[in-house]
Amino acid sequence: MKWMMFIPATLITILLCWMLNGRVGEVPPLGKFFSPFTGFWQNNENGKMSDESLVIPGLRDEVRVVMDDNLVPHIFAKNNHDLFLAQGYIHAKYRLWQMDFQTMAAAGRISEIIGEKALDYDRQQRRFGMVFGAEKTVAVMETDPQSKEAADAYTSGVNAYINSLSERDLPVEYKLLDYKPGLWSNLKCALLLKYMSYDLSGLSSDWKVTNVLKAYGMPAIDSLFTNHPYADDPIIPKGTTWDFQPIPAPAIPGDAVAEAGNPEFDHEPNPLNGSNNWAVSGSKTASGLPILCGDPHLGLNLPSLWYQMQLVSPDYDVSGASLPGVPMIIIGFNRNIAWSETNVDADVLDWYSVQYRDASRKEYFYNHEWKKTTKKAEVIKVRGGKDVIDTVVYTHHGPVVFEKGKSMMRKDFPMGYAMRWLAHDGTMELKTFLLLNKASNYNEYVDALQYFQCPAQNFVYADAANNIAMWVNGKYPLKWKNQGKFLLDGSKPENEWQGYLPHDHDPHVINPERGFVSSNNQTPADDSYPYYLNWRFEVVTRAHRTNERLAGMSNITADSMRLLQFDNRNMIAEFDLDSMAGKTDLRRLDDFQKNIFSKLKQWDRDATASSMEQSVFNLWWKNLTNAIWADELGADSLMYPETDITMNTVHFNINKNWIDNKTTPQVETLGDLATQSFISACDTLRRYFGDNPVAWSWSDVKNTHINHLLRIAAFSRSDMKTSGNAMIVNATGYDHGPSWRMIVELGPKPHAYGIYPGGQSGNPGSPFYDNMINKWAAGEQNEVLILSSPDENNPHIVSATILKSK
Repeated sequence: MKWMMFIPATLITILLCWMLNGRVGEVPPLGKFFSPFTGFWQNNENGKMSDESLVIPGLRDEVRVVMDDNLVPHIFAKNNHDLFLAQGYIHAKYRLWQMDFQTMAAAGRISEIIGEKALDYDRQQRRFGMVFGAEKTVAVMETDPQSKEAADAYTSGVNAYINSLSERDLPVEYKLLDYKPGLWSNLKCALLLKYMSYDLSGLSSDWKVTNVLKAYGMPAIDSLFTNHPYADDPIIPKGTTWDFQPIPAPAIPGDAVAEAGNPEFDHEPNPLNGSNNWAVSGSKTASGLPILCGDPHLGLNLPSLWYQMQLVSPDYDVSGASLPGVPMIIIGFNRNIAWSETNVDADVLDWYSVQYRDASRKEYFYNHEWKKTTKKAEVIKVRGGKDVIDTVVYTHHGPVVFEKGKSMMRKDFPMGYAMRWLAHDGTMELKTFLLLNKASNYNEYVDALQYFQCPAQNFVYADAANNIAMWVNGKYPLKWKNQGKFLLDGSKPENEWQGYLPHDHDPHVINPERGFVSSNNQTPADDSYPYYLNWRFEVVTRAHRTNERLAGMSNITADSMRLLQFDNRNMIAEFDLDSMAGKTDLRRLDDFQKNIFSKLKQWDRDATASSMEQSVFNLWWKNLTNAIWADELGADSLMYPETDITMNTVHFNINKNWIDNKTTPQVETLGDLATQSFISACDTLRRYFGDNPVAWSWSDVKNTHINHLLRIAAFSRSDMKTSGNAMIVNATGYDHGPSWRMIVELGPKPHAYGIYPGGQSGNPGSPFYDNMINKWAAGEQNEVLILSSPDENNPHIVSATILKSK
């Protein structure tokens, strides 16, 4: 009888051991996760730091790392190799899981971690050619001795940290998902850079605009999808004289447009990815020396995209925002210069039709003959399932990304077309930062920029010699006007890119007469610029507001620049609110709506956190935009015109044929749409936020979220009171906005300020995980500590670590 009782007890014990040490569906091994010795308890940190000495394999000399009270490391190395190695080690120590997860996402390997639910995403990344481009970049990067040294040493530093980890030391996300990090490689560095290229140059409207052309003809393109914005305030000031002799643009071939294909699913880069940057001359500042500002607008995530550092060696003394997974400082300053970037949005991604010879897809028609395709078998490993093999066809243009029967996530690309994307080429962006981080003057800055090719960026510049400059910098295909605006016939050689612009033909300006340079993702140059870069750029609202403010300012200080970065003026409301109000039929409004309408007319047009009026206008504008365009252009296969077209449609009451709703028998006017859109906005806000307009504050309606990369609520933040919005200088939206704000005052010794929405640590159990978010939301910034020596006596220093090889 005792044996009979023992058997089920033993079976239950075995079952419990198996359940506690193995995954059950998506639940991590609970025994390991809750273990007091190796589980998530070990990830709790109290924020206290102490001096220590660590042995790091591969170092050539002693390195000293001084930590300040915001967990910012100041790395002092005696040679560049050790500087890069120590940076890799520190990045991994504080951001390893983030680095690892993002490179696996870029490479299409998330199914290895979470199973078949990520299969569509992984298939998309493989078919997009992310690894294909990264492998080419590694091959080119390693031909340059300086780049290879930096990447090799950085990779050694990351791996030194990985090899030092025990199970208890693993970041909590590894424990939740029950996997371990693989070793780092130069390919992973390249993958992170290509991931940024995907985010900033991976959008395409070619298929949708082609569908508009097929549906409504060239008159619709010329009026709604024009190359010339109604309001233009270009990055390079109007009237700038070009210091080069243009090379001839290619002739426009006849019938270059291909038939539109059919799309699949959706997971595209955020179309709001953009940024602000500017530099003001000493003639406009209180100090008499330049001030440079930058705030890149990207997705808001935890752990944060950026990691603040100071890097010092015999060749370098540079501070700013680094990208965990890549050597050097990406946005920052040294003792002589400062720089920051915004996205250009150049058209470097085109689609070419493919005519196969037969169903085998071994040959395709090009230039009157059949050419051989190449095929790459992508093996996608799926956790808890069988490997999935997906064969991708390549033509000389690139991969045929979407094919019939292949489940994907994006729906802005055509089916059966080959993609020509500049990011598939081997590029040298790392060399740009190796040179830029130690540049001391304008010529060295320009020399560094020639290696930065994709994604094209507006690099703002200022130096202690009182120079300011802007380069709309990148590797630009030589195209005829509108080449790539529509899908292209892939059988004709004349539809190829016809070479590239010389670097010194990129739009640029130094020391303009107006005393400042700025970029907000708008049109790069006026019509005098002889080359075609793209047909669409960001609406001019942020640019107009920035330039308006800068032109009127004098005796500028860092604090006045901070206030400009946090400027909340809604320029769409500034331009169109009176027109919308003037068209609204007050007779159709009830007393509650009339009260809201009256307050809205008196609004100062600032999108502050407490503003009820911003909440109403934002929804009113969205409703009106949909009312104008959705009946003709609302299908997923089509697209709305750019925001400036809508602004002018409303302001001047034009495009009346488009204003009429074709789905109803009556003919609607702008007044009809404005009235109904306003009523709908009020009704929606009452339904979700109640009858008291005080509860309609913009921060509550917008509800800014900063999500953990895994969307784990406990590791995310959603309690911020933020102002601003997309297309406002302070571009803080729901989950997108200023990812790093920086202000640098140049001088004999630079003074700088910076902040990002998160914290230095990637560990949710650390007090430094999200400690900067509230200050960021309030528009405040931290002074950047710049040390001259690891022995400097400074009250903000809290610990010092010695790294040595043995």
